[in-house]
Amino acid sequence: MPLIAAAAVAAGAALQSATGFGFSLVAAPLVFASMEPEQAVGLLILLGTEVNLLTLAGERRRPQPVARECVWILAASLPGAVAGVALLRALDPVALQVAVSIGVVATLAARHLAAGRHLPGWGAPVAGFAAGGLTTSTTTAGPPLLVYLIGRRLTPVQMRDTMPVCFLGLSVVGVAALVITGTSGAVPDGLLVALLVPIVAIAHVAGRPLFHALTRSGHYERVVTVILLVAVAAGLVTALV
Repeated sequence: MPLIAAAAVAAGAALQSATGFGFSLVAAPLVFASMEPEQAVGLLILLGTEVNLLTLAGERRRPQPVARECVWILAASLPGAVAGVALLRALDPVALQVAVSIGVVATLAARHLAAGRHLPGWGAPVAGFAAGGLTTSTTTAGPPLLVYLIGRRLTPVQMRDTMPVCFLGLSVVGVAALVITGTSGAVPDGLLVALLVPIVAIAHVAGRPLFHALTRSGHYERVVTVILLVAVAAGLVTALV
């Protein structure tokens, strides 16, 4: 099972390198299936921080996040993160695993529902609260952020940079919420961290040319959708079997 989780982490890191999101959506289903929920949350927050730092600082360009959106989202995520810890403690592992898989499906639906629509700025606190709650319960904060930011009609570069900045902030908020609530079970295993950190870095570098290859082929959307659906199926199978 650890090997399967490592493969999912590598696939998630490569996908986020290519698109700016997707690490937890791919990695979380199998990581949650291979260890206790609290430890899975801590591990994914740590590895997600690495992925987002590599996305923003590992390329030879100046990131262009929309600061105003990030500030409002992160401010509203604070109470949501505390609520998420309560869910993490209240739900059993299978329920959390199903919730993670539902989050992946929600992202696929969100990409279609938000396309072409304009969302008002007051939607940022709603998205932020939901993202905070998902960060500390399932680590899949992508769906509410994706819906809101697509609806704000950002440029592709702004979108790709704003998402990682929000994810980095959510990681800090999530760790703070876990510490404040005394969730000591979220501390990841040191040996596992030592194994997965270099795997994430290698996968991230490998994913950089993937974006260009997919966009040239014309199959970008289809490939991303298939990867996410495979993650859902694998996560549900490992949770229920």
